[in-house]
Amino acid sequence: MEMAAKAAALSDIEPVRHGFFERQGGVSEDIYASLNCGRGSDDLPSAVEANRRRVANELGIGDDRLLSLYQVHSPQVEVVTRGWTPMAAPRADAMVTAERGVGLGILTADCAPVLFADKRGSVIAAAHAGWKGALGGVLENTVETMVDLGTDKKEIRAAIGPCISQAAYEVGEEFKQQFVGTDATYERFFVLGEREGHWQFDLPGFVSDRLDKIGVESFAEKADCTYGDPSRFFSYRRATHRGEGDYGRQISVIALAE
Repeated sequence: MEMAAKAAALSDIEPVRHGFFERQGGVSEDIYASLNCGRGSDDLPSAVEANRRRVANELGIGDDRLLSLYQVHSPQVEVVTRGWTPMAAPRADAMVTAERGVGLGILTADCAPVLFADKRGSVIAAAHAGWKGALGGVLENTVETMVDLGTDKKEIRAAIGPCISQAAYEVGEEFKQQFVGTDATYERFFVLGEREGHWQFDLPGFVSDRLDKIGVESFAEKADCTYGDPSRFFSYRRATHRGEGDYGRQISVIALAE
């Protein structure tokens, strides 16, 4: 049984293997049930590693070839030419590689995971696009790095995975001003919230718009809201509202088959 949703935009590109993994199919328990892949959570490390092995096996890559970053909501991009240990994970929010057999894993729990591949299947990338990273240029930097590795921007496809929806993403006025202060046209990504002085922010719409402006063919493959579907997704905001203290992370992975 497949554990992950596939993106139609990437499925016909050989030799790309990928998946937007949800929270089912793992061994973690309680609030981390069950496919928690977040080493930064307080879950049992043995359970997290077992879950990551399942993900690697699903994609046909070695356990030690599934890489993830120390994500810091930045525009930083890491070019992957070799692996690293968990303790040595680079502080960055996107990865790009032309290497075969390496899984680029992005961890999310409301932010948008974005997977990239060129149509020739020669360069791939994965980005963690929360509001701060997306506003700061992580998507633009990812595409620029792919071009630096030899691909043509016109050949790149990007698939946006499950993230928090506008209906569930309430923000304050100060948050909104960080966007409209940068570009007044970003007003369109906000609608009035139910509470006075609050707004609802459209993260997937903003991410899609940034990709469109770069000139990358992008597809919002999964419209599912991470906040609104606790049976399928982890959500930082939902865990906070429930007072759970911690939360799991789902993983989205892309690799070039060896």
